[in-house]
Amino acid sequence: MSDSKKKKNPVSRRQFLGGTGGTLAAIATTPWWMRHSLGKPRRSAQRDVFVHVFLRGGMDGLTTCVPHGDPDLYLARPNLAISPPGQPNGATDLDGFFGLPPSGAPLLTPWANGHLAFVHASGSPDPSRSHFDATHLIEVGIPNQPIFSVKSGWLARHLQTIDPLGNGLVRAINFGSVMALSLAEAPGTVSSEDLSTFDFPGNPVSATERRQVIEKMYSRSREPLLRSSADASFDTIDLLAPIDYEGYQPANGASYPAGAVGSAFRQTAATIKADVGVEAYMMEMHGWDLHEGLGPIDGAMAALLTELTSTLEAFYLDMLADIDRVTVLLVSEFGRRVAENGSEGVDHGHGNCMIAMGGHIAGGQVMTQWPGLAPQNLDSGDLAITIDYRDIVAEIVSQRLGNPAFGTIFPNYTPTFQGITN
Repeated sequence: MSDSKKKKNPVSRRQFLGGTGGTLAAIATTPWWMRHSLGKPRRSAQRDVFVHVFLRGGMDGLTTCVPHGDPDLYLARPNLAISPPGQPNGATDLDGFFGLPPSGAPLLTPWANGHLAFVHASGSPDPSRSHFDATHLIEVGIPNQPIFSVKSGWLARHLQTIDPLGNGLVRAINFGSVMALSLAEAPGTVSSEDLSTFDFPGNPVSATERRQVIEKMYSRSREPLLRSSADASFDTIDLLAPIDYEGYQPANGASYPAGAVGSAFRQTAATIKADVGVEAYMMEMHGWDLHEGLGPIDGAMAALLTELTSTLEAFYLDMLADIDRVTVLLVSEFGRRVAENGSEGVDHGHGNCMIAMGGHIAGGQVMTQWPGLAPQNLDSGDLAITIDYRDIVAEIVSQRLGNPAFGTIFPNYTPTFQGITN
């Protein structure tokens, strides 16, 4: 189609709002008056940028952070447990009791610098072993509730209850085609699978002229929806499009692995360094629901961990100069059962381990109140939860993100700080 024909048939409102790499999510949650108060983004030395990763499917914490010092692990998993240190394909010891599987070796880089910690036997106290229910409740941050009774996510409520870190236009970026529930109702949120495509749609040759047509079209619309939404969309494009995501060169020899999670972290690093005021990033990694063929050494689990831990090491090296203002937190909806099943896999469980990384994470430790893996110590066959995940999140939100509004973020819960930050 020629440019002349495009001029006669400008992009429709629906095409525009849905075709800018995820802008609709931003404009739907940006107040109409905000555009008139936008200024230059500002950096705060007192608040970290937060990177949140959801490992969807139920990541197996007993493979990710191996309790090789608990002999009951090897009774429950005679074929699937990572062997103790010193044995073929054995764990790399961390503290005399816990260790890393061979595929977790990249985490030794931030671990050795005291910037990475595990929180074991942690999770949500909600008893559900349903992916859907457990994921929903851990993302809204309020367990033991009827599904859909809470509309907002915990990360959204954090952003709702604190002033913007930058100018407020784009406060959070969600990597994906669907907005994560953690960010439901969050202000100033963009959802995009690939920020390198976040630009004005269509032929660049005619972009300026087509943009003028659309701006004029929306200028006649009524508030508080259409006109300000279009304005915020253009402002968001103007904020993110200048960042050279495709040509971005990581620092310190960091090499991000191929795949969605590597790309998301690479683009996160580029955006953080651009210092445009984004304060939270949400991403997810699928594939952890391994009922069959766990493959902790050379199978599916090993491949997932290799991709994940290599990505975390790359991001750590890339962000080393700014690591004191970055906190990364990884969670999964639940862990896996302690005992292996008859299909060389592990079924839905309960307790799990979280991973935290950053310049002010009290790293080089596996934080836990270890309940033990003996049958009498299990929770219906699963690792028991002794640390509520909200304790960890609340401490990070308070100590690193500067927000003490626990009553709103986690209603009806008083967190106990565990010392995950320093």
